[in-house]
Amino acid sequence: MAPGNESLTDLQKDIFTKISKNEVCELKTLLALNKVKMDFVDENGMSPLQHACYKGNVEIVQMLLDQGADVNACQHEHAYTALHFAALSGNADLCHLLMSHGARLTAMNSVGRTAAQMAAFVGNHNCVATINNFIPKADIDFYIKPQGLLMEPMLPSHLADYFHKFIMQVNVNPVRVTINLQKFPALLENATKVQKVLESMRYREMTRGAETNEVMAFKYHYLSCVVVEVLKCQRRQEAMKAEKNEKSNEESEEKKSDTVELLIRRFLKCSKNDGLPEYQEAFLRESVREFPFRESTIFRQMVATLASRDPPSAVSVISAAINGQRGFSDNTQICVTCGEDKAIKKCSKCKAVQYCDRECQRLHWFMHKKACARLGQSSNNGKSVDVDKEQITNIVGSKLQNLAVK
Repeated sequence: MAPGNESLTDLQKDIFTKISKNEVCELKTLLALNKVKMDFVDENGMSPLQHACYKGNVEIVQMLLDQGADVNACQHEHAYTALHFAALSGNADLCHLLMSHGARLTAMNSVGRTAAQMAAFVGNHNCVATINNFIPKADIDFYIKPQGLLMEPMLPSHLADYFHKFIMQVNVNPVRVTINLQKFPALLENATKVQKVLESMRYREMTRGAETNEVMAFKYHYLSCVVVEVLKCQRRQEAMKAEKNEKSNEESEEKKSDTVELLIRRFLKCSKNDGLPEYQEAFLRESVREFPFRESTIFRQMVATLASRDPPSAVSVISAAINGQRGFSDNTQICVTCGEDKAIKKCSKCKAVQYCDRECQRLHWFMHKKACARLGQSSNNGKSVDVDKEQITNIVGSKLQNLAVK
């Protein structure tokens, strides 16, 4: 049973007060002057760390962790951990900080809900995505050391950090995944090894017994499919070059860097009939079908959704499976190229489509240029009508004034 508030010392009460008021500097001074263990709780069983997470204050949480606060300690009357409170606060950076310090993602509260599930319940989608996509660095370290009878590690050690960033990405739109792969040339050069590691991680996630994580297993599978598609694109391009053999070695090397861009164009190219990206849709559906664990819940749910009478896009189904279902999505803020949220930049000509950066605009231009002028005209239609009316009124007025009665 949690102790009553009266059993706390004045110093402990003072720490709780400064946390509740978000007094960062004052708390820092207090902790510097006094050596105190962070294992005490209030009348509700909440520790200083849990209070700081409830307030969503990253700076104070970091301070308490530095003081030795146990990230998984929980005496709360309803079993809400520090990660539960961070998820409810809506601060995704705070969730990431706690997980980096070993917070258990699978810990449940008294109603059997994890931190990610509670975040989803209150609509904190950014926290759900951050928690669902978190991968401990130790999972990658396993692959940079030789295992069993292997003489070499599956993943070269210098690729560990790049690989970790690649698999931690939240936006799983195939265009964004491909762009991120392109950002790490070392991964691109070792694409075959990267793909094998992803397949191994998929298998490990599905054979953890009670700790099995279907969501993460499918994510590894999906990323593996994108890497395989890049490899196929590279092989096709190399075969075409070998057949033609028209260009010099120098020009061929220069063209190699365009392989990824060629795949991105395929993902973005839309059908003339319905305006949908056919290649992307077919690729994503095939990726779902190829998931080898067919008895898993996540596989059955995705297949059922994609096989329904009026299914949503495959990219939205995969994104929901990995990042959690979103209750509301503002489509006007999504990059038309890579699906990134909060895409505030617009096409300078038509102002009708949004991008997250200049690179996405450049990649999408081959599709957008056909409709840019038309969209710009329609988006400014209201303004042009008002201007036309004003011009007509002025012209008619001047003509009337110039009329002479004969």
